Amino acid sequence: MSKVMKTTKRYFLPLIAVTIVFGLSSCNSNPTTNNIDSKTPSPTTTSSTTLSPEPITTPTNSSSSSTSNQIPTVAQLREKSLNQKSLKENTASSSTSKITNPKTANVTIYTSDTQCQELIPEKVSVPADQPVTNAVGKIIEKRDTSDFSLSGYRVNVKNGIATVDLRISPESKRQIGSLSSCEQFALFGSLRKTLTSNVAWNIKEVRFTERGEDIVL
Repeated sequence: MSKVMKTTKRYFLPLIAVTIVFGLSSCNSNPTTNNIDSKTPSPTTTSSTTLSPEPITTPTNSSSSSTSNQIPTVAQLREKSLNQKSLKENTASSSTSKITNPKTANVTIYTSDTQCQELIPEKVSVPADQPVTNAVGKIIEKRDTSDFSLSGYRVNVKNGIATVDLRISPESKRQIGSLSSCEQFALFGSLRKTLTSNVAWNIKEVRFTERGEDIVL
């Protein structure tokens, strides 16, 4: 009986040890499996997190671009305002010029040839409000030189007599008395012929003065 028990213990104890080892091994393997299973969804979660900003970012950029295209900038508004102001000023200027521009009249003036032998007629346009005075001004402009200069003149017509009063410029190097016969013909002859030849003015005689004093030619 004693031998049977010994024999039983000898075989039974190793079996129990194997069973315990196997049980411990099984317990250790299950957590590993659980850990692997718990980590498996993480790539899916990471992938979802990475891709999610794309549909959000794209509409935001599109909306911003659309808004910038629809709303004008400050520079564009300023340029538009300046263009409108310029258009109004040009329109007003054009309207004003049409109102203020005086009517003109065609008159005949006479100027001397280079040899001071003949007076040549020329058609010119002058303001219609004072055709006589403006015609005299056209002739004086042609006779104004570097050494003989007039600062002004006046024309008075009364009873068919035109009086042309001349004003010599203080800077003029020469005076009326120093003009040659050719220069006198070019100035006074041209004025006399112009004033008496335009029939509408009804001028029969022309007198010349310098600051109210008669000029003796």
